[in-house]
Amino acid sequence: MPALEGRRLWLVGIGGAGMSGLALLAHARGATVGGSDRARSATTDRLLEAGIEVTIGHAASNVPDGAEVVASSAIPSDNAELDGRPVRKRAELLAELLEASRSIVVAGAHGKTTTASMIAYCLERLGDDPTFVIGGDVPQLGASARQGTGWTVAEGDESDGSLLELAPTIAVITNIDHDHHAAFASRAEVEQLFDAWLNGAAAEATIVSGDDATLDPAITLAVPGEHNRQNAACAVEALASAGFERAAVEAAVADFSGAARRLEAHGVGGGVAFFDDYAHHPAEVEATLRAARALVEGDGRVVVLFQPHLYSRTAHMAHEFGAALSLADMVCLTPIYPAREQPRPGVSARLVLDALAGRRPGMRLGMAPSLESGALIVSRWLRPGDVLLTVGAGDVHRGIPLIRARPL
Repeated sequence: MPALEGRRLWLVGIGGAGMSGLALLAHARGATVGGSDRARSATTDRLLEAGIEVTIGHAASNVPDGAEVVASSAIPSDNAELDGRPVRKRAELLAELLEASRSIVVAGAHGKTTTASMIAYCLERLGDDPTFVIGGDVPQLGASARQGTGWTVAEGDESDGSLLELAPTIAVITNIDHDHHAAFASRAEVEQLFDAWLNGAAAEATIVSGDDATLDPAITLAVPGEHNRQNAACAVEALASAGFERAAVEAAVADFSGAARRLEAHGVGGGVAFFDDYAHHPAEVEATLRAARALVEGDGRVVVLFQPHLYSRTAHMAHEFGAALSLADMVCLTPIYPAREQPRPGVSARLVLDALAGRRPGMRLGMAPSLESGALIVSRWLRPGDVLLTVGAGDVHRGIPLIRARPL
């Protein structure tokens, strides 16, 4: 694997799931690593504990002299730390870390984090000591990233085209969908990007397609939902392609208990089961709610606090979100989580609310002016036997402790 001794890296947005993992790997390979983020978090605290410099807040003076600046696609181009400096993409650093190693890159619109987590978990169970950098914490692995001596497992991001930088040994495509509307005008453009990857950097890779992967019906998984069976099928096929005995992989993947924020259980209080999920595309929301429905017993209900993610996605897919959310029994919407986007005139969570009301007339719905008030609304709806889900790619997970703090 390439060593990075003598290099100084500065990661802008170091607290993000992908960037924090790269920081840990680069640090483990000998680089002097630091970075900045807009707010302190559990992730930035872990980086500090690992000996990585973290500055809260962005300013041009943060960047050390001679440092190579790396930025994620979530960082706006007018960030002061990027001004006047050569800037590398996150995927360029990831591609460098993948060099000279046997690697599995998981790409696709949905299921990347879970599939990559399953692969890394199975490799560890099979004694491989994998290197991995995953877009979410994996409790059974104790981290989202770690330097090992075996296969390297990573996610590839199509949203900014940076997937084209990655040249894996095995390329996994879970599925293709039109998700990032600010980057792609149509599904056809997304398909063109994946074709370019498979004919370019990944031309020498073994290809695993979610369309072709299947899981033995006799295997019972610890994680619910048909979408997770498809994720597991991709993981098994990838590791079989890597030369591992299929039966051993199937036995390992059956014990995988999930990645953080992927239908993650948050205990039971007042007879209500609490879960959190990162779903932020209609297909993901539908898959999550179908899996949640299977967890309900008796006359319990599926109650959802949903936070739309991105103005562009909400504007283009409000009707699809309405259809997906109609699988719940009660839904309260919070304001859109903007992430890297600026507000758009006429685009708000009400678009989803109206679509949902049209799909399920009479369904109990709420429209909250804030996440905090949304948590208050759903807390008043709940009764013993219900399943409560916070759903979205922003900070909607903060709603669970707020809801649990109120007596049911």
